[in-house]
Amino acid sequence: DHPAAGRALGLIDGNKAAAHRADADAFSVKDVIVDRDGTEHVRVERTYRGLPVIGGDMVVHSRNGQLKSTSLTLKSSARPDIHGGKLSGDDATLAAGVDFGTGFAGMQTARKVVYALGRTPKLAYEVVFTGTKRDQTPTEMHYFVDADSGAILNKWDMVHTGKPGGGGTGGGTPAVGTGKTLQYGNVSINTASSGGSYNLTDTTRGNGATYDANNAAYTTAARRAVLFTDADNSWGNNALSDRATIAAEAHYGVATTWDFYKNTFGRNGIFNDGQGVKSYVHVGTNWVNAAWYANAMYYGDGGGSYLPLTTLDIAGHEMSHGVNQASAGLVYSNDSGGLNEANSDIMGTLVEFYANNANDPGDYKIGEEIYVNGTSALRYMYDPNSDGNLSYDCYPAGGLGGVDPHYSSGPANHFFFLLAEGTSGAGMPTSKTCAAGDSKNATGNGSLTGIGRAAAGAIWYRALTVYMSSGTTYPQARTATLNAASDLYGAGSAERAAVAA
Repeated sequence: DHPAAGRALGLIDGNKAAAHRADADAFSVKDVIVDRDGTEHVRVERTYRGLPVIGGDMVVHSRNGQLKSTSLTLKSSARPDIHGGKLSGDDATLAAGVDFGTGFAGMQTARKVVYALGRTPKLAYEVVFTGTKRDQTPTEMHYFVDADSGAILNKWDMVHTGKPGGGGTGGGTPAVGTGKTLQYGNVSINTASSGGSYNLTDTTRGNGATYDANNAAYTTAARRAVLFTDADNSWGNNALSDRATIAAEAHYGVATTWDFYKNTFGRNGIFNDGQGVKSYVHVGTNWVNAAWYANAMYYGDGGGSYLPLTTLDIAGHEMSHGVNQASAGLVYSNDSGGLNEANSDIMGTLVEFYANNANDPGDYKIGEEIYVNGTSALRYMYDPNSDGNLSYDCYPAGGLGGVDPHYSSGPANHFFFLLAEGTSGAGMPTSKTCAAGDSKNATGNGSLTGIGRAAAGAIWYRALTVYMSSGTTYPQARTATLNAASDLYGAGSAERAAVAA
């Protein structure tokens, strides 16, 4: 109902070329951001004759009723014949099923969409398969099948994880308890008092709550989970022998992430609506992962070489998948998939620095605290290729199509480290620049000076929430961060020059 929404829709009508608008396109408003100077940024989603246009989303930038620009990846106002297509929905489901394989838990009926992430919009079917991978990681695969040829145009998983690869009601009177965590020592956590006992509901942060999944798989976790309750408001014993130890750790991570976003960017919860989310711990049996899925958090206990995946940077990482979902909606494949994962790594790292907990000092490693050996990490932002030659240090000439998003995140993670810290920041690891032709290994010996985490984080967050859209590529992300730096610090600023460098 924000008045900027109506103005943006009117500007789309009056500037069809800038929006690549077809006559039968329709738009719905997803988000509105208004700058202090009155500049309006309205994010919209698009349908064509009632069909969702995948990749048709856009941000309309205006001031004083005048269009300034649009941010979108759609390349054409051409649209396919929605009554065409040689294949049926069953044919498309079969084509997707061949790729997915066996072991699915269920599937939706295929729906027709306009697939517009390519050069020319095509009529396609979106087919969804859900299931569980062999390592217990949930999967919800979305396939986009060409309605004429049966070719799979794209696919991505809606379960966003830290690494590749119901029960009770809460609430009550606000209370403050002690979380005796595994990694962070004793910390204060916000809980609720009700009926003479306490429960792990944070009434100060939108009633977000932490549940024991009782080692159920994610598919049944929400039904089998039980809200953590306690008699004395002391949670855990700093060891894995008490199930509440990990619950307290997750609860602390969620609260810290909430506070980071609110105090740094003015964002009131993942969806900026003041509402908390549910967190499920003890998911699966020795599941070595964590995930954001269906607007909730899921944490595995780890096992063998891994400790539970409830550390601060992983909590910040997973919740930031939700922030992406609520804003740019970067899809989980190709370049945009890498930017999606990098956004979570960047924000998870900033959460770790924000917490300033002496037991886990901020760094640019992801998930280092989950390793029993104390030396490994999931990813290294200053040198992405250090993960065993899996991640890319630099952006290859041919793009990053078909690369796992955890590995295609490397160029953006590397960019952020260099922007914040430079090539040899005080107390930080050294980092190489990218030379011509580099991809997996950076070989450049250039010298860059960082602008600090605060400025780098502000630039990245604005780029994500104001200028990126679902199909943003790495070259477009470069433009988005340059625009964000200009907005925040000026077109001639040292900060913008640092982004460009």
